[in-house]
Amino acid sequence: MTVEATTERVLRLLALLQRRPSWTAAELAAELGVTDRSVRRDVERLRALGYPVQAAPGVGGGYQLGAGTRLPPLLFDDEEATATAVSLRLASGGTVAGASEAALRALAKLDQVMPPRLRAEVRAVHGATEILVGPGVEVDAEVLVTLARACRDAVRVRFGYVGRDGQESERTVEPVRMVTTGRRWYLMAWDPDRDDWRTFRLDRMREVAATTWRFRAREHPDPVAYVQRSVTGAPYRYLARVRIHARADQVRALVPPQVARVDDDGDGWCLLVGGADELESIAMHVARLGFEAEVLDPPELREAAAVLARRLAAMAGTD
Repeated sequence: MTVEATTERVLRLLALLQRRPSWTAAELAAELGVTDRSVRRDVERLRALGYPVQAAPGVGGGYQLGAGTRLPPLLFDDEEATATAVSLRLASGGTVAGASEAALRALAKLDQVMPPRLRAEVRAVHGATEILVGPGVEVDAEVLVTLARACRDAVRVRFGYVGRDGQESERTVEPVRMVTTGRRWYLMAWDPDRDDWRTFRLDRMREVAATTWRFRAREHPDPVAYVQRSVTGAPYRYLARVRIHARADQVRALVPPQVARVDDDGDGWCLLVGGADELESIAMHVARLGFEAEVLDPPELREAAAVLARRLAAMAGTD
């Protein structure tokens, strides 16, 4: 067998190992059309190139591609390459500090080696796509990694935190999960000093560091629902509850999750819960939804809606 044929087979073996977690030698031999002995030789060739191919002996054993000390080259099929290129293009305008430049570097490398037919498909997607919402507040990539590891390892983290009033305090918390709304990142954590769950914006954290203090995981609310309740109500002067004569999925399609929470209320109605510092802004946003609405709380929202109605009537030249 020629060197070219052997190299091609080794690359096919690598692609198979990257496709799923584990393979038996017999399965790999059948896929490649070779003997088990050839598979073992090709595995050794991959190991010599730095790929950490792990082998488990026995009847139920097999080969799997493990994690090494450095990232080896990866092989992509056409769909994977296209999806990766599109994702990198979107990540180049993301909210993680430094990720934009890294995404552009990775995209340039991928574009350089991508076949012309795939490059044309990716550029067609880029050319037909516009991003309506600009990037949100950037967060440090190291902060994301530190918090992710702390969530995984169940260790407390310590950081300085700047509140909405501009006051900074030292916080030590037990992190559970990070939640992103697309424009901002939040951490849900247990605050031992306040004996309660809390939500923290990552862009307001300073000098984030993991401690060596492990904590025992406790029962916690659903992180996504908890963060949504926190960011749609708690930071604002007013919290509004409005019944909307529409299905919940219809209203959710019009209201971003970081703006308000929408729950089904039965009989073709849903309940919208959201906050704002000005009642007239709530009235305006509810009116723009275009559905029949009933104000539940606060009562002052009805007067704000009446004021807005009079202004609109005046603009329209009617009584």
